[in-house]
Amino acid sequence: MPKILLIEDDISFCKLLEKFLVKKAFDVTIAFSAAEARVYIKKESFDLILTDLRLPDADGIVLMTEFKTSHPEIPVILMTGYSDVNTAVKAIKNGASDYISKPFNPDEVLLVITNALQTAPAEKETVKEKRIPAKEASSENEFVKGISVASKKLLEHIKLVSPTDMSVLIIGESGTGKEIIAKSIHQQSHRKNNNFIAVDCGAIPKELAASEFFGHLKGSFTGAISDKTGYFEAANGGTIFLDEIGNLSYENQIQLLRALQERKIKPVGSNKEIDVDIRIITATNEDLRGAVRNGDFREDLYHRINEFSIQSPSLTERGEDLMVFADYFLEKANHQLNKDIIGFSPEVVAIFQKYNWPGNLRELQNCIKRATLLSQGDFIESDVLPIEFFQTEKTGSSGSFSLSENEKETIIHALSRTQNNKSEAAKLLKITRKTLYNKLKQYNID
Repeated sequence: MPKILLIEDDISFCKLLEKFLVKKAFDVTIAFSAAEARVYIKKESFDLILTDLRLPDADGIVLMTEFKTSHPEIPVILMTGYSDVNTAVKAIKNGASDYISKPFNPDEVLLVITNALQTAPAEKETVKEKRIPAKEASSENEFVKGISVASKKLLEHIKLVSPTDMSVLIIGESGTGKEIIAKSIHQQSHRKNNNFIAVDCGAIPKELAASEFFGHLKGSFTGAISDKTGYFEAANGGTIFLDEIGNLSYENQIQLLRALQERKIKPVGSNKEIDVDIRIITATNEDLRGAVRNGDFREDLYHRINEFSIQSPSLTERGEDLMVFADYFLEKANHQLNKDIIGFSPEVVAIFQKYNWPGNLRELQNCIKRATLLSQGDFIESDVLPIEFFQTEKTGSSGSFSLSENEKETIIHALSRTQNNKSEAAKLLKITRKTLYNKLKQYNID
């Protein structure tokens, strides 16, 4: 199986191309920057390098020359959306095996790659380190590492607090993955070999909270037909995660505070206290500080659970991660539904990037799973998306860029604003460069 190093900073396009190449029996390693590519080229052996001409930290031709100097046997193919003959000639003269202009079709990609591999030197020695396929790697841990500033900050905070026993309060909108963050903290702690118990505080009636948390003895109240082990005892030695803690009644808050302070619990109907050694992680989508000021949440409990707080960013705060998560959820849906969808059409990517995602990651996952089930071709197309994606949104900001109205004029304005820098224009329009190139062709914009 030929190994390809794919270097491309447009994440959605890169993942789409990776899916296509993997389906065509290539082993693909992706790098989103020149720096990342240099790391891979030192650790692994490749049969071909496919690199974008314009990268955020290097010029593609300069990078190609660097690789041809250190690895002259590896053919290099350049990709670019700036398809002038002079650049193509310069690339070939500097050692490129071939040159592809964006946007390009799949048949062209396969033809160029096949030709380059056929003219390459004899097969190199076996690779010493084998890359873990994406499906296997992602199945080990549901926490997906994003590349946005918000995601990097989140990852840094998780890394810092995980080895400690500090109580952590995770704050964020519904659907942002607070339980996954909590699991990641547990899995990176010294308690990882013990239980992780997740509890939805909003689903527990206040009359039964003590029994659920601390257990009860048979006959201690009507309906107690047998002894019950509570969540705290079940989590002994491990971690207990209390989601939506703001929903606990004031009485239940007092019971919880006492257990956390004394690290002892007493099952309902029992006179015997049980020592517990647990780490507590809590989460809320409410303003607990405001609840404290209003007298709805105990201040002493708030400080007890908030030794360290983590913000779980919304999907709109981590726009750069959108297609990273989309690709992960597609991979997961393919596995669950026994499908083999390669990726998302450019139109769907543009729709996703314009949508405000009120349900955050949960909505994205549900949308992709449904679309995967309905899709019949290789790519998810717009006709399988829910109707809410096509409802016109009202915007009060005259300075914002949108492709929902006056599309051609908006694109021209964005290009003018960025001095015809198409990468920057695509970012301003919140679409991929691939989509922008398609729009330029559609409207005959030079």
